Amino acid sequence: MRAILLLVLFTAACFHGGVISYAADNALTYAGGSVLGPSVVTSEFKINYVRPAMGEFIVARGTVVHAGKNQAVCRCDVYVFNSGSERLCATAQGTITRFSQPSESRV
Repeated sequence: MRAILLLVLFTAACFHGGVISYAADNALTYAGGSVLGPSVVTSEFKINYVRPAMGEFIVARGTVVHAGKNQAVCRCDVYVFNSGSERLCATAQGTITRFSQPSESRV
């Protein structure tokens, strides 16, 4: 499975690293959730910034590398688009974990 997240730049010419990280984390989580179900969280992730994200919008594409019963290892590439062309600006990998809601009797 894969997940794609699109963010559009409204103000400056370059996306902040936190925005890129946010996009990557969400794409990783949606990819993991596609195989584990909707109740998932990010256990950990690492991001490498390859180049400044100067452009009009970014797209984060997440895929599942391996999925087990309770966790999935996912990877993500973040691309920046400018004048119709795309360039890789960051890559990330993370572990997405299934969690269960606490029962009302334990609250």
